[in-house]
Amino acid sequence: MTTTARGPGWRDVGARGVHSPGRASIGSGTLRLDRWWLSPAATTLGLLTFLAYGGFRAFQQQYFFADERYLTPFYSPCVSLGCASEPGSAHFGMFLPDNPLIPYAALSLPFLLGFRLTCYYYRKAYYRSIWAAPAACAVPEPHATYTGETRFPLILQNVHRYFFYVALLVSLINTYDAVVAFHHPTDGFVVGVGNLVLLVNVALLWCYTVSCHSCRHVMGGRLTHFSKHPVRYWVWTKVSALNTRHMLFAWVTLGTLVLTDLYVALVASGSITDLRIVG
Repeated sequence: MTTTARGPGWRDVGARGVHSPGRASIGSGTLRLDRWWLSPAATTLGLLTFLAYGGFRAFQQQYFFADERYLTPFYSPCVSLGCASEPGSAHFGMFLPDNPLIPYAALSLPFLLGFRLTCYYYRKAYYRSIWAAPAACAVPEPHATYTGETRFPLILQNVHRYFFYVALLVSLINTYDAVVAFHHPTDGFVVGVGNLVLLVNVALLWCYTVSCHSCRHVMGGRLTHFSKHPVRYWVWTKVSALNTRHMLFAWVTLGTLVLTDLYVALVASGSITDLRIVG
């Protein structure tokens, strides 16, 4: 029986992570001495908190329309027959059946969730934090093989570019909701704190949507000569500048969506009163 000395550069061809073939030869389980797990843990907690809150509110089917003009983005567009419980909330009609298993905004929520789940930043976030692929630099990867996004189900991530177009439409609808909220059925033009909340939220949603990598590609990704398309090049440069902050907008909009929905819910339930600034 022959044995081979295990020197500093030794690798086991059947090993995983940092000890696997093609990986850097590291003699210890991890080179990290800091609390490297804090970042993936915080990312996981943040994503799961949003999903839990969003799921609860989407199926609660209460407190989604306040002061006869504030519609929470979680219920926009409100197209279920159940929206009749709040007159004025269905800006585009009601045509889906009223069922406790069907969200009132069933027309948009699946596409928005798909847009977020397939977002390039969110992929990186949950690949590293939830799937630990890898959890951090110089930390062993628990997966024996790596196929990237070339096989089912991860190959479906490529539909992100199509979800982007739907997200644009939903952003337009959210903008419409924010604008019509300045009109009260009996008081006419009014401005309240809720209007400012809706406007800030929709502005940040636009920043997240147009800073998307797919938007950047649409603006200039297929151009061979920027000099022949000065307008598209100008737009591409602006989108590229926003794109550098795409991660920031991804997290900020999760927070503003929750805060906006919470504000509308509190006003609708009577827990707080919307402060009128004008009207």
